[in-house]
Amino acid sequence: MAVSSANVPLTGLARKLVMDGLLEQKVAQQAWTESSREKVPFVSHVVGKGLIKGHVVAQIAAEEFGVPLIDLNAVDIDPDVTKLVQEKLIRDHHALPLYKRGTRLYVAVSDPTNLQALDEMKFASGAQAEPVIVEDDKLVRIIDKALEAVDTSMNMGGEDDLEELEGLEVAEDRMDDDPNLDVDDAPVVKFVNKLLLDCMKKGASDIHIEPYEKFCRVRLRIDGVLQEVAKPPLALSNKITARIKVMARLDVSERRVPQDGRIKLKLSKTKAIDFRVSTCPTLFGEKTVMRLLDSSMSIPLEALGYEAYQLEVFMRNLNKPYGMFLVTGPTGSGKTVSLYSGIHLLNKPEINISTAEDPVEINLPGVNQVQIDERTGMTFEKALKAFLRQDPDIILVGEIRDLQTGNIAIKAAQTGHMVMATLHTNDAPQTLTRMVDMGVKPYAIATAVNVITAQRLGRRLCGNCKEPMDVPKKALIKEGFSEADVEDANLRIFHPKGCDQCTSGYKGRVGIYQVMEVSEEMERMVMEGRNAIDIADQARREKIPDIRQSALKKVKDGLLSIEEMNRVTQE
Repeated sequence: MAVSSANVPLTGLARKLVMDGLLEQKVAQQAWTESSREKVPFVSHVVGKGLIKGHVVAQIAAEEFGVPLIDLNAVDIDPDVTKLVQEKLIRDHHALPLYKRGTRLYVAVSDPTNLQALDEMKFASGAQAEPVIVEDDKLVRIIDKALEAVDTSMNMGGEDDLEELEGLEVAEDRMDDDPNLDVDDAPVVKFVNKLLLDCMKKGASDIHIEPYEKFCRVRLRIDGVLQEVAKPPLALSNKITARIKVMARLDVSERRVPQDGRIKLKLSKTKAIDFRVSTCPTLFGEKTVMRLLDSSMSIPLEALGYEAYQLEVFMRNLNKPYGMFLVTGPTGSGKTVSLYSGIHLLNKPEINISTAEDPVEINLPGVNQVQIDERTGMTFEKALKAFLRQDPDIILVGEIRDLQTGNIAIKAAQTGHMVMATLHTNDAPQTLTRMVDMGVKPYAIATAVNVITAQRLGRRLCGNCKEPMDVPKKALIKEGFSEADVEDANLRIFHPKGCDQCTSGYKGRVGIYQVMEVSEEMERMVMEGRNAIDIADQARREKIPDIRQSALKKVKDGLLSIEEMNRVTQE
């Protein structure tokens, strides 16, 4: 005769949750019966059904049983450690080996009372299994990723990938001309092709291939954050690098100096993707970084994340006939995309547009693009001088790096040309003083610069799984929210959860901007030699939000988490 759920005796963590009033007795007994019938761990069942939050169970388990609690999002999973235990054992017991220290194997579990899992992992690995508490919902996702990483590191490309790889064509491939690679390297060719395809599928912006003394790792930058995806055998590291060099038309025999090249992948007759390739000698081989450049990419300004008033200032200054339009921010903050989106709007038959870039990242039909190459003497300075002799309307300078380039760009802006350019500074006020530091005359800066856009990119919260969270009012005020904000009953702060449609609760990125139109008062301050702090104070008086205030607006709109805001804007 079957035992009814009402008579099921509860033990361990289930009993503790009932005693603390987090689960009703009948609900817990019903969940216990269903989890046993479905052969699913009790904690996974109640968290998966939404009966209780994963972080609540983890906190209770850590306090009750005295086991350390860690955040899985902050842990790099090592495929070599995962391989110490069979996949079936990991999935059956819902437990994942995280790292090994001496004779101890630390295992991520959501229920530390699952002693059978620890005993079997001890037997399988030959090491003493020590539990660490993690949130169950995060553990579910990390287990899949960890096992996928193990599979990738052991499989250099299987038969299942052949159909996709057959449609991949490398433009001007010289594989047969390289004496260092022969037909025996077919697995390497397949691995590299699959890596490029995975980069495009996952929406990654960069691929990093890094050789070390005892291992080689491959990482993808997805939504601005690097994630390890494979550990190919160390013996194949040099061959992988050589294969990429061949595809990018680089010198395979030269390993002592950095090299730059380009790979074009033809996905179809009308679709092609470019990868910018950079190699750099390191202690144990050459590190290779490939950056994906989609020449077909055209993002409307409205989709970049500008607020309505910022977009209005952007467009007003974009359509001015002369002056300087500056975009600033760190590497990878989306400066090029912002400029290209603006150029796309200005690209008309009656307008002559010339660009000087290092490198030319996106091909723009109708725009005269010049590739800067200092080895041949083609510098930004020479390109700009040539442009001014060819009757341009708009000039785009990839980056103002020195006094000569800055002076020519300023003069062009003062003589009836619209000049768009980038710099590397932290915010808009610092851009004005940075140009003074370069040696550009203050009066020239004051009369030429129309607007400065400073920007960052933050990971966008997944709209499918983001969850509201309770944050104390004092904590919100400390982060920068106003008293009116924290007293607003409609204010909702979200944090990442994670689902099968996103990466750790984030999906895509959103721009965070400071759009500062240079006012007459700011012009006067520049000519007086005032510093960036004084200019920033003036911007506040003119009610121009800085980067942090713009990020706070994105948090209030449910696009950013507080953690992500702090990651990209905290000084």
